[in-house]
Amino acid sequence: MDPYEDPRLPVDERVEDLLGRLSLEEKVGLMFHTVIEAGADGELLEAPGAISKSPTSDVVVRKHLSHFNVHALRDARQAARWSNALQRLAERTPHGIPVTVSTDPRHAFIENAGASFAAGAFSQWPEPLGLAALRDAEAVRRFADIARREYVAVGIREALHPTLDLATEPRWARQAGTFGQDPQLAGDLGVAYLEGFQQRAGLGPEAVACVTKHFPGGGPQQDGEDAHFPYGREQVYGGGRFDDHLAPFPRAIDAGTAAVMPYYGMPVGLEVDGEPVEEVGFGYNRQVVTGLLRERLGFDGVVLTDWELVNDNHVGDQVLPARAWGVEHLDPTGRMELILHAGADQFGGEECVELLLDLVRSGRVTEARIDESARRLLRVKFRLGLFDDPFVDEDAAAAVLGCDEFRRAGFEAQARSVTVLRNEATGDHDGPVLPLRPGTRVYAEGVAAEALVVAGLVPADAPEDADVALVRLGAPFEHRDDLFLEAWFHQGSLDFPPGRVARLQRLAARVPLVLDVALDRPAVLTPLVPVCTALTATYGSSDAALLAALTGGIPPIGRLPFDVPVSMEAVRRHPEDVPGFGDDALFRFGDGLTLP
Repeated sequence: MDPYEDPRLPVDERVEDLLGRLSLEEKVGLMFHTVIEAGADGELLEAPGAISKSPTSDVVVRKHLSHFNVHALRDARQAARWSNALQRLAERTPHGIPVTVSTDPRHAFIENAGASFAAGAFSQWPEPLGLAALRDAEAVRRFADIARREYVAVGIREALHPTLDLATEPRWARQAGTFGQDPQLAGDLGVAYLEGFQQRAGLGPEAVACVTKHFPGGGPQQDGEDAHFPYGREQVYGGGRFDDHLAPFPRAIDAGTAAVMPYYGMPVGLEVDGEPVEEVGFGYNRQVVTGLLRERLGFDGVVLTDWELVNDNHVGDQVLPARAWGVEHLDPTGRMELILHAGADQFGGEECVELLLDLVRSGRVTEARIDESARRLLRVKFRLGLFDDPFVDEDAAAAVLGCDEFRRAGFEAQARSVTVLRNEATGDHDGPVLPLRPGTRVYAEGVAAEALVVAGLVPADAPEDADVALVRLGAPFEHRDDLFLEAWFHQGSLDFPPGRVARLQRLAARVPLVLDVALDRPAVLTPLVPVCTALTATYGSSDAALLAALTGGIPPIGRLPFDVPVSMEAVRRHPEDVPGFGDDALFRFGDGLTLP
């Protein structure tokens, strides 16, 4: 047994022993973290997939990659079988470096190949905004612990989350993955999240390493446009609130986050400690990654860049340009060199090992610099116990993933997170319309009739046959589909189209209207409030969970995680970095009614 194989030795001793044995090619392979897809029956894919670029054996055996971001997983057995096959392949490499499988969030409702996946076989919970609506750190810790157990069961050992960005710009597409607009709440819940995933005792064989993102806060996007796309590259601080956006991250570092991910965004007009910050994307920015994160905040864990800072991504007939904001003039080799100079350890979404090998062989990057990052990356693998046993039990995975206990906990959180914003009386009630009484006749749009029946309500075929109407809406957005991933991102205006408002007005004239709006972004609700008798906000709740809340079976206790603006005019004149809308808020952070 070589020292690095001996679990009795300290982690740092094992790391140094292995590092001294690795070839340059093996060390370079550690520094790439790309997308991978699982076969339908758990087999390894030996041809490029829909999103992944290369056969699995090519990236593992020839390129020496050992960090992969897995996309679609069908069920527990498929996921576990695939994970074991991947680890068996990794055993064939010169030193048997085990694979670290990572994932974007996959426990809620939003399906977006660039940011998150719907739960599928995993237990289903509200989006992080809904966890924030609960105002309960212990509930977040419980979610994270359950998610950890499900991840570990199928071999996922790294979470590309939590997202500690602040939801201060209501047009921004990624608010659903945040804990809202308040830095204190985001920090409180972020720490609880890390404690549930990484465990309070620190990384170990049952833990999941977390990548906290997007440093130093990805929320204040100019005009709310997302930095995945060239038109959204700028981050701005018109209100001078950079410190608010930074505030959750030192707490995550103190809580032991294994890794940090800088965002794509390019700061414009930003000064930190009196010094102007270079206007290049945060992943390229030495002042931010080395000066602020490493030196000032003392972070010595892994820095993983966001995806595809080096090369354009071509998928089918679409392209997503490399997010080389501010350094578009550099070629891929120059971009990679600058990322390393900034202080990053790992290239997200890339597998171009030959570029880094050329940089070392040409003398532009030293092997000592490669060792620095390889050491950090190996340390996490050893702490997770992957070198000692990377395999999972397929039967145990099937028993854990989405078990009844976990699904009940997720369902309860979905119902409790429902936020009641309006609840008026009607002529047929001796009080407010909510909670809905058993036997109430309900005309529903956007709600399954079967869910009404299970909740003890009676479906009505027409408004005139109903006691109330129940309508579920999504927050409005402008559909875009030119660049790859664009169609999944909800961006643009927050105004409901006038025809939708007119139709709701006609419906409300015939029967009391209970309206639920799914707030993945804070929609302009102003024209809807006079129309409805009751108004709720949800952040990832099934029909059944919503009805459990509306009937009072599980009392809704949600509180708004952000201000809801009164108009798009108010949004346009509001500085992107400032939490809350003051007098321009229709509803405010913390608003929410209790059912009688």
